[in-house]
Amino acid sequence: MTTSNETSKVVLVTGGSRGIGRSIAINAAKRGLGVILTYNSQPESGQAVADEINNAGGKAIALHLDAGKPASFDEFAKQISAVLHEEWGRDNFDYLVNNAGIAQRSLIQDTTEEIFDQLVNVNLKGVFFLSQKLIPLIVDGGQIINISSGLARFAFPGTAVYGALKAGLEGLTRYFAKEYAARKIRVNSVAPGAIDTEFGGGKGDEEHRQQIAAAAAIGRLGVADDIGLFVTSMLSDDSRFVNAQRIEVGGGIMI
Repeated sequence: MTTSNETSKVVLVTGGSRGIGRSIAINAAKRGLGVILTYNSQPESGQAVADEINNAGGKAIALHLDAGKPASFDEFAKQISAVLHEEWGRDNFDYLVNNAGIAQRSLIQDTTEEIFDQLVNVNLKGVFFLSQKLIPLIVDGGQIINISSGLARFAFPGTAVYGALKAGLEGLTRYFAKEYAARKIRVNSVAPGAIDTEFGGGKGDEEHRQQIAAAAAIGRLGVADDIGLFVTSMLSDDSRFVNAQRIEVGGGIMI
């Protein structure tokens, strides 16, 4: 991994075992940041990302987190404190990227209360309470980036609850920025467009993929690194005056 003047800084990326989260973790390490990444159901994938970073000369730790279970967040915050002290000799960290999420593939008429509650718990409630628990560990002048979605702005059948929750997350972003302004903690949301990952549904049939790609002015689906590179570009003082913003990274989709 290459190093930079960010070497002493640490980022926590939730959902860092695959897709966009994996790209954020790896590209953050390439910029010299220490990385704590979380996984839920795929410990091997999470550890593989950490190993890739460590084997390339960076520093990364993979931890388990179920982002839909706020009752576990107090213990997780204690675990983060211990890891920071043991691995970096620090009591705090610099950047939180709330990337963990679950997708929806059900029309309104087919969406059960169980599906609804699971989507809420991971995509909005979990982000709120995890950020609440971890903000005491974030340095003054640090930053939180919430991964939203283009679906907060435009509608596709089968994603009503997910899109509505991402719109709610963007509103929540502004409130966190307002309430933690005294500590100079910036809070922004990044909204990916159509990304060619398993999560984003980009692994479907070729005709469907091309239809989605045609909706973007740039003429292609995005890839995980399109988002990972942009998010990590914000993890420095270069973005020091960007706050409370929704930034869409979608190649000009649906314009």
